[in-house]
Amino acid sequence: MTIAFFSCQTYEQPFLAAANSNHRHELTFFSEALTADTVQLAAGQQAICVFVNDQLNRSILTALASLGIRLVALRCIGYNQVDVPAAKEFGIRILRVPAYSPHSVAEHAAALLLSLNRKTYLAYQRTNQHDFRLDGLMGFDLFGKRIGVIGTGKIGAAFARIMLGFGCRVLAHDKMRSAVLQQLGVEYLPLNELLAEADVISLHCPLTPETHHLINAAAGYSIHPPCWMPLKAAGWAPWESMYTNWRTISSTPTGQKNPCPTPI
Repeated sequence: MTIAFFSCQTYEQPFLAAANSNHRHELTFFSEALTADTVQLAAGQQAICVFVNDQLNRSILTALASLGIRLVALRCIGYNQVDVPAAKEFGIRILRVPAYSPHSVAEHAAALLLSLNRKTYLAYQRTNQHDFRLDGLMGFDLFGKRIGVIGTGKIGAAFARIMLGFGCRVLAHDKMRSAVLQQLGVEYLPLNELLAEADVISLHCPLTPETHHLINAAAGYSIHPPCWMPLKAAGWAPWESMYTNWRTISSTPTGQKNPCPTPI
């Protein structure tokens, strides 16, 4: 089979070639994303493989069908960029990755939290300039802190286990509660209670119309100061309005200023 790969970077190509060693498909790699301007690159191919930012709307699928493409494989879990009804109409089969390494994403979220807390990025910059002062590099112990995990699917569950390993008290919110996590000591709470109690909030839920701007300006009033929020993706929070909202809060009931959580 002849397969064209769009948005394919050089670091991916050795892995794809190795996976193809026993199949002998003809692979063509394009660094360009799949758009209306690049769809003609698929001419002469039997299938294409795309990534998260490649366009698969009706017009693109129409063009692919006219080129004889009958199979589109996604190198990602999400398929929100695919016009599925149009694909069915044109007889184009869509494949996706059901899951991949939730631990790598969870560990990266933990790395972001540690970088935010322990200022490792700032310490690295300073030492490169032979500046070994500790001023402004103080963090806090995660041990005993309340970590809020919104979304306890595979990635959220992996992150929760990592935080339990740090000796944290893990609070969670999800439509579907995990009995396994509860046995490990994770406490499920309504969202407003989690926001009010958590010292750290980590989001691990899919971006859907229901979760869009889940953490919004109104929710910001519930978050207790200070609160840390390492983010792995965008779309759950309208940051501009949230910063504006937090700046207008004169004080909390205790008389303290309510600082806006810092996203990474």
